[in-house]
Amino acid sequence: MQIQRNSLYIVRVFSDIINIVFAFLIADYFSPPIYSITLSSDGLLLLSGLIVIWFLVAKSLGVYDEFRSRDFTVEVINVIRSLLTLSILAIVLIFFIKDIYLSRTFIVIFLSASFFLIIAEKYTLRHLIIYMRKKGRNIRNIIIVGAGEVGKNFNDTIKANPHFGYKLIGFLDDAGNCGMNGEYLGKIDDLEKVLESNRIDNVIVALPNYAAERLEHVVKTCENYTTRVKIIPDYFRFISDKYQVEMFGPFPVVSVRNDRLNEFQWRLIKRAFDITFTLLLFTFVFTWLWPIIMLAIKISSPGPIFFKQTRWGRDNKRFEAYKFRSMISESKDVDENGKFNQATKDDPRITKFGKFIRKTNLDELPQFINVLLGQMSLVGPRPHPTPLNVESKDKFRRYLLRHLAKPGITGWAQVNGFRGETTSDPKKMVERVKHDIWYIENWSFWLDIRIILLTVILMIKGDKNAY
Repeated sequence: MQIQRNSLYIVRVFSDIINIVFAFLIADYFSPPIYSITLSSDGLLLLSGLIVIWFLVAKSLGVYDEFRSRDFTVEVINVIRSLLTLSILAIVLIFFIKDIYLSRTFIVIFLSASFFLIIAEKYTLRHLIIYMRKKGRNIRNIIIVGAGEVGKNFNDTIKANPHFGYKLIGFLDDAGNCGMNGEYLGKIDDLEKVLESNRIDNVIVALPNYAAERLEHVVKTCENYTTRVKIIPDYFRFISDKYQVEMFGPFPVVSVRNDRLNEFQWRLIKRAFDITFTLLLFTFVFTWLWPIIMLAIKISSPGPIFFKQTRWGRDNKRFEAYKFRSMISESKDVDENGKFNQATKDDPRITKFGKFIRKTNLDELPQFINVLLGQMSLVGPRPHPTPLNVESKDKFRRYLLRHLAKPGITGWAQVNGFRGETTSDPKKMVERVKHDIWYIENWSFWLDIRIILLTVILMIKGDKNAY
């Protein structure tokens, strides 16, 4: 079964790559005849880059997850998201390939052809698999050892999703028949008898951790048959939805959460986008916007234009974060009791112009310098000042997990309304931490684009929590 799944995975990946190549050729053929890029060195470089980007993006967005476990609509949506992300990263790639020109016609035809070819391929493959299942092929017979809460929940998931392609033969449990609607096959010692009388592809073990002896019996029994054992660990309650299993020498190691942003290829893509986007802003926007803001700050109140503050970044590393000054120069971060003095609504320390730039997030623009220095990213958990980190790290559970990623100029918590002062309502900080951790566990390039677009919308509308 594992060989079949691996073979199917390879077929799906290479089918997509072939369709990307065909779409590229179609777009080149129907584009204005300025010159053909297909056989040029730059054209081959671009095509190679598109293939690599497609694979990385599609894999990260779940296009190659086992599709027996999801609806076709979800697959279509993931393909659309992957192609949109591909188009954005392709623009970044073309930026570095100086001697290539792509017309808008080429881009539209390429994306359209890619979409229709890939969707047609996936629709055909899916229905071919469904046809095979109707003929009794590609169906996996399973039994569940352990009729506790975990085992029954697993069975409910199978019943609710018949397209998964699994067929439950029954339960084995030493506690006896406990309302299993005729699905009880006997005790765990009856496993060998069940395997002899049924074709079983997988045995799903859902026993508590203290039942190690029974687990050993199940594994030894299955080793005498062509039956694979799958174990649902009882410590699943400690694991996030985005866990990861990897091998460390001969030892299987379960990571409590999948830290995708720590993987080299994703860090590279995120960093490349940060630098490209920031340089474009400095070139086309900041050259005229910054002088206006700087002049307004000087006119509105005496003091320096910029404000810097020590904040905590990835792995708790300290750095100096830059901002446009929005408060009177005499204001202090810490009150007379040594407690961090967060900005509040109608805070008397904030200048008149400061209210405007804080409301529109323009005070954060100097942090693009921190992005270029590699201390921050465009999107990530917002960095907090040292006093607030010291106060919060022992007060709020999982608070420091926010520092698994580079801090961002904007973030998932901010676009969902959890920004601003949190002292008066600790629940706001709890929600901020939850949203930041969710972002780290669910990061994708497309999610970053979505957050950036939402941030721009909030800047135009004005954020009620920005003060």
